[in-house]
Amino acid sequence: MKFGPTPLDEAQGAILAHTLRLPGRVLKKGTVLDAEAIAALREAGKAEVIAARLESGDVPENEAAHRLGEALLGPLLARTRAATGRVNIQADAAGLLVVNETLVNRLNALDESVTLATLPNHTPVAAREMLATVKVIPFAVPGGVLQVAEAVARSGRALAIHPFRPLKVGLVLTKLPGLKESIMEGAVEATEARVTALAGQLLPPERCRHEEGAIAEALGRLRKAGAEMLLVAGASAVVDRRDAGPAGVVRAGGRIEHFGMPVDPGNLICLGRIGEVPALVLPGCARSPKLNGFDWVLQRLFAGLPVTGKDVAGMGVGGLLKEIDSRPLPREAAARQTVSGAAPRRPRQVAVLVLAAGRSRRMAPLNKLLVPDDKGVPMVARVVSNALESRARPVIVVTGYESQRVEEALAGRPVHFAHTEDYAEGLSASLKAGLGALPPETEGVLVCLGDMPLVTGAMLDRLIGAFDPEEGRAIVMPTFRGKQGNPMLWSRAFLPEMMEITGDVGARHLAGKYAERVAEVEMANDAVLRDFDTTDALRMAPDFAGRV
Repeated sequence: MKFGPTPLDEAQGAILAHTLRLPGRVLKKGTVLDAEAIAALREAGKAEVIAARLESGDVPENEAAHRLGEALLGPLLARTRAATGRVNIQADAAGLLVVNETLVNRLNALDESVTLATLPNHTPVAAREMLATVKVIPFAVPGGVLQVAEAVARSGRALAIHPFRPLKVGLVLTKLPGLKESIMEGAVEATEARVTALAGQLLPPERCRHEEGAIAEALGRLRKAGAEMLLVAGASAVVDRRDAGPAGVVRAGGRIEHFGMPVDPGNLICLGRIGEVPALVLPGCARSPKLNGFDWVLQRLFAGLPVTGKDVAGMGVGGLLKEIDSRPLPREAAARQTVSGAAPRRPRQVAVLVLAAGRSRRMAPLNKLLVPDDKGVPMVARVVSNALESRARPVIVVTGYESQRVEEALAGRPVHFAHTEDYAEGLSASLKAGLGALPPETEGVLVCLGDMPLVTGAMLDRLIGAFDPEEGRAIVMPTFRGKQGNPMLWSRAFLPEMMEITGDVGARHLAGKYAERVAEVEMANDAVLRDFDTTDALRMAPDFAGRV
């Protein structure tokens, strides 16, 4: 691949290295220059551009990323389409991610042009969560390098999802005189939260004396009730293999396989088994929702992975989880960490604007926003309900034309209203009224159109998940099969320019102006392309047939 200043006479078919803003047009980084683009560059007074020119045998970045993504696929793995030399690998089911670190390191050591970044090994993940990203660094990869990379990727399973199994879990709570009932209830709540987060079911807990015989009998009752995993939460911490909890497991016909682990908190866990049923005596920290060594063991067992003494001994690196003054771990964040296995990033403060002020001229005399579906729900109410199902807050509805009727259609829903008297001026008036109502702490805003009822809350959450202004993803745009849609998510940094827009237009033109800050999120269906401006269009929409 040749790279550098390229005269326009030699630039046709070359790949533009940097975004260029021309009068009335933006040429984005990565654009393959055709005759029309070169003519525009000449008209703008350009004599040369910084560009990459592929040579024989070179594979373009998107094709290379696509091929390597295909080579990495396996059961319960999916990939996104290639864009800007990147393909993301996603989970098709909730489970535990197991990373073949040796294979990943081999792949990354091949050549600087090809990289694979993954989540940490043994990370719990949700369905559709991103596990890894393939990034081709230059605009093209030598064909020979790519062939070797594909062979390495197919030589083993770099990434594997072990789905969580819906296990029935039995819990024994032991009692000592003077032990507060609230402590026992806290242990039940924390355990149930962990179990349900991993798709399991906690059977009604057994309470008994903190004695070997009583524990053994309680374990026996839980086995008869169908428990596929047994837990003992002792009133007193385990200090020896022969203590009451472990001794109760042995007396119930089991064995102790390992005591202790190099994870803090979680040191005093005891791993055992009764027949083929795992039996664990829990450390005292398991009563808390904070991440501890018990979580790591529980996640692997739910994923069907063995947990041996050797496995536990290998958990020391990264096993210092203890909350200390210099590295605080708030309890609420720790509770979320129980499931994710990693300290979560602070959620972005994203609001939703639902633009519902227009006069619906193309569907007159009907107001399309108030047309009910087959369940009697007006279109604007469906749009707002979808927004409320997302994690964005607040949801602000901009009213104008027939504002009282719109507000009545949304009665009882936890939304805020912003009214514009200038709705006849077009979309920009609605946009400015909504932006003016945003709370000061808002970091981003989703601008939703009131006539797009097929866009779900889950779709909005996917856009929010991609939003990261610090990483250059300050404008997030949904796409379907390469076509750009709505709604769009905007960083607060663009609000001053959005407030200057006039006429019956939105802010989409700013995405062209700031093309390098746009992130596209591919959607599974065309809902982000479908608005309903006419009665004919509305008749074709799900649940609206026969209403117009």
